[in-house]
Amino acid sequence: MLKKVATGAFLATVCGVSGYLVAQNIPQFHSYWWSGWAGAATGVALAFLTLGLESLIKRIPLKIILGSTLGLFIGLGIAKLACYPFAQFLAQPYLQIPLYIMFSAIFGYIGLVLGGRKVSEMQAPSFLEPHKPVAKFPILLDTSVIIDGRIADIVETGFIEGNFVVPKFILEELQYIADSTDDVRRSRGRRGLDILKRLQKYNSLRIDSVDEDLSQTGADSKLVVLARRLGAKILTNDFNLHKVAELQGVGVLNINQLANALRLAVLPGETLHVQILREGKSYGQGVGYLDDGTMVVIENARRHIGREVEVSVTSVLQTAAGRMIFSEIKNGAVIRKV
Repeated sequence: MLKKVATGAFLATVCGVSGYLVAQNIPQFHSYWWSGWAGAATGVALAFLTLGLESLIKRIPLKIILGSTLGLFIGLGIAKLACYPFAQFLAQPYLQIPLYIMFSAIFGYIGLVLGGRKVSEMQAPSFLEPHKPVAKFPILLDTSVIIDGRIADIVETGFIEGNFVVPKFILEELQYIADSTDDVRRSRGRRGLDILKRLQKYNSLRIDSVDEDLSQTGADSKLVVLARRLGAKILTNDFNLHKVAELQGVGVLNINQLANALRLAVLPGETLHVQILREGKSYGQGVGYLDDGTMVVIENARRHIGREVEVSVTSVLQTAAGRMIFSEIKNGAVIRKV
C-alpha cells in the first residue's frame, strides 16, 4: 500500500511540474498568471488518469490487450481505405477530416471489440506448443485444514496436485496459536507448522506476503477476499467458511466432503460388525463407529455397551456434517466382549 502511494505521489509531482513548465512556455498563454497553475493541474489530472488506467488494465489478460490493439490498428487502416472513394467528391480538407474521424471511430471501435473477443478463439499450431504445461489455479490453505493435517497425506499419495499458497496472515495466525499458553492450542499450532514443512518437501507450497489492502478483520474474511482477487480456490474443512466462500462466488475444496465421498457405501439390509462404545441420545440406543469414523446408531443396544455385535442396517442418513447409519442388532448376534 505504501509503495503504491509513493509511486502515485512521484508520478503526480513529475506530471504537475512538467505541465507547469509546458504551460509557461506556450506563447499564447504566457501572459496569463494562471497558465502555469492550469498546466500543473492538467498534469496532475493526467497522472491520476494514468493510475486509474493501470488498475483497470492489469485486470485484463495480456492476450485480450494484444488482440484489441491489433484489431484497433486494422480498423483504422480500413477506415483510411474507406475514405478514398469519397476523396474526389470532398476536395475540401475541412470535409475530409470529419469524414475520416467518423470512419475511424466506426471501424476502430469494431476492430477493438472484435479483436478482444475473437482473440480467445485463436490457437497456436500444435507443433509450436508440443509440451505446453497445463495452467494450475492457486489453492489457498486456511488454518483449520493445515492443523487437520490430512492434506499432507493426500499430497503424498499424489491424488492432489496444485499450487498451494499460504498467505502471510495465515502463517502469522498459526504462529500465534503455536505460542499460546494453553497446551492444547500450542500443540495444534506446532502440528500445523510441521504440516507446512511436510508440504514444502514436495515443492507444492509457497508462502506469499499479501501487499494488497485487505481491510477485513478476520483471517477467514481476508482469505475469501484474496481468493476472489487471485481467482483462487480455498482448501478447508471449516463448514462455515465453506458456505461463506460459496455465497461470494469462490470455489472451495473441502477435505471433509472428500472423506465422506470415500467412505464405504452401506445399503439398508447389509450386515456390519460394530463395537458399542456408549449409549445414544434416545432411550435404549447404543452408539458405535466404523473404521472410517462413521457413526452407527443401534436400537435397543444399551445393555450391550462394551461388546462387539453384528447389526443389520435399517437406514442411512447423509448430512452436511457427515453420515449416520441406523441399525438394529440381529437376534443373538453378540460376537464377543471387548
